[in-house]
Amino acid sequence: MSNLALDEERLAAVEAWIAIDDEYGEDLQRLLTEDVGRVAELFGGRIAFGTAGLRAPMGPGPMNMNRVVVRQTTVGLMEWLPDDPMVVVGYDARHRSDRFAAEVVDVVTALGGRVELIDRPAPTPVLARAVLDRGADAGIMITASHNPADDNGYKLYLADGIQLVDPADAEIAAAIVRVAAEGWTPVAEPGTVRDIGSEAIEAHRVAAVGALLTTHRKVGAVYTAMHGVGGRHLMDCFAAAGFPVPVVVSEQFDPDPDFPTAPFPNPEEPGAFDLAMATADRVSSDPTVEIGLILANDPDADRLAVAIPDAVGGWRRLSGDEVGTLLVDHVLRHRVVDPADPTDVGQAVVASSIVSARCIDAIAASVGVDSVRTLTGFKWVARPIVDRPDDRFLFGYEEALGYCIGDGVRDKDGISAALVVAEMAAELSAEGSSLAGRLDELAERHGLHATAQSTIRLDELEAAESAALLSRASTLAPETVGDVAVVERQDLMDGQTLPPTTGVVLGLADGSRVIVRPSGTEPKIKVYLEVVYPPGKPGSAKDARLKAGRRLEVLTTALEAMLMA
Repeated sequence: MSNLALDEERLAAVEAWIAIDDEYGEDLQRLLTEDVGRVAELFGGRIAFGTAGLRAPMGPGPMNMNRVVVRQTTVGLMEWLPDDPMVVVGYDARHRSDRFAAEVVDVVTALGGRVELIDRPAPTPVLARAVLDRGADAGIMITASHNPADDNGYKLYLADGIQLVDPADAEIAAAIVRVAAEGWTPVAEPGTVRDIGSEAIEAHRVAAVGALLTTHRKVGAVYTAMHGVGGRHLMDCFAAAGFPVPVVVSEQFDPDPDFPTAPFPNPEEPGAFDLAMATADRVSSDPTVEIGLILANDPDADRLAVAIPDAVGGWRRLSGDEVGTLLVDHVLRHRVVDPADPTDVGQAVVASSIVSARCIDAIAASVGVDSVRTLTGFKWVARPIVDRPDDRFLFGYEEALGYCIGDGVRDKDGISAALVVAEMAAELSAEGSSLAGRLDELAERHGLHATAQSTIRLDELEAAESAALLSRASTLAPETVGDVAVVERQDLMDGQTLPPTTGVVLGLADGSRVIVRPSGTEPKIKVYLEVVYPPGKPGSAKDARLKAGRRLEVLTTALEAMLMA
C-alpha cells in the first residue's frame, strides 16, 4: 500500500473524475477508502501526448487509458482542428478499442465534426491510407500496436497522412490539459456517422498491391498475424496480387486481445517466431512443399518481421536492418528516376532513421538517389514526402521492423511490405539466388553493415536506479568502447542537423557506431550498435559476418557495463 496522500485540490479532481467515469468510478471510490496512496499515484500526472499520441495500460485516472482520457483528448483535438472538421476513425481488436472509438465518434460529432468510421477491427495502415483517400482533417486509430494485452492507445494522423510533430503535438497537448482542468465534456447529441470499412480496406488493398514492382509471384510462405488484425487482410492482398496462399499459423491467425501465445506480441521479442518456425518445419516436412519465407505482422499490422531458411535446415530471423537493406535495393533496382524520361521529374529520395544501418546511404549513392537520415519514428521517416514535394519518395524504413514503400501510405505498413518481400524472394529465386545470397552480394559491394541492439527496461528498476540510468545514458562520454577509441561524440539534444532529441551518438576509430537513447513509446533505454567492414571480394561476406558478430558482442558487453555501473 502506497504512503502517498491526497491534498484538497487533488481530492477534488478525483471526485470530479469519479462523477464522469462510468468504467472505473466505483473502483476509484473504493480505493479512496481502502488505499488513498494508490489513488494519489493514479492522479500523479497525465499520459504524455507524444511520439505515438497516447499509449498506456488501461485503468482509472489520467495516467491510464480509459474513456475519460479518450474523451478529454478528443475534445482537446477538436479545439485545435479547423471548424467543421472531417475525422476518420479506426480501431484494432484489443480490449475496449471499439468502446474508445465510439467515444471518439460521439465527441467529434457532438462538437460539430463529421466522422467516417472504419467500423470493424482493421490494420493501422488501412486508417493511415484512408486519411489521404477521404481528404480528412485528421485520422484517429485506437491501438497499442505491439504492446502487451493490458495496454491501449490513441494514434493521431493529420491531413497530410503523417503522424504529428512539433509544434502541433505540443499545441494539442496543451489543449488537452486545458480541457481536463476545466472538466468540460460534450453535451450535444452525437451526430451521424458514415461507415467506410469496406471502402477503406479495399482502397488499402489496391495501394498495397500497387506497391509491387515485378511480375514474380512464385514463393511459398508461412504467415502469422500474432493474434492481431492483419491476417484476413493480408491473405486477401496476397490473393489479389497473384501469390500462392500463405500457410497460416492457425493458433495466432484470428484476433485475440489476450494474446494467449505471445504475452509480448512484438515480432522483435524472443520466442515470438517460435510457433511460426514450428509451422514452417511441419509443412516443409512434405517434400512437395517448399517454404522460402516466414512472415509476421505485429497485432496492428504496421510492422513486418521476416525469417528465411538457414544453411543447416533451420530458420534465420532477419534483422530490421537486413530487411530494410534488401527492400531499398529491390526498390531502387526497379524504380529509380530516369533523368532521360521527361515524365520522371525531381530527385529520387529514400529515408531512414538515424539508428538504422548506414548501408542504405551507400546503396542510394551508387544509383544517384538522395538518402535522408531522420529522427526515430515514422512521423519523421515519412516527412520528406511533404517536406520535399517536388521530389519522389521511393522508400523509407527504420530498424524496428517498419517499412514504407512509396507514398501510398505515409507510415510503416506491414501488409505492403510483406507483399514486396514475397515478390523480392520470388524474383531472386527465379534468378537462382535467394535473400541470403543477395545480402551477401550487397555486403561485398557496399560493405557489411552489421547491427545489434541491447535494451534495458526501466520499469524493472527502482525509481532512483532508473533516474540514475537515464542520467548516465544522456551524458555518456567514454574515451573508448571495447578498447577502441571514441573519435566523435554527438549529443542529439544539440540538434545540429536534426530536431533536438534525447540521445548520444558515439563514432569509433574502426568505423563502428553506438547510439544510446530512451524509447519514445516504452520504459526502455535502447542501445544501437553498428559494425562496418569494407567491401570485399565475392565470398568474403560470410567471414566478415562472423567477425562482425564477435565485435558486436564485445561492444554490447562494454556498453551495458558502462550504463549499469
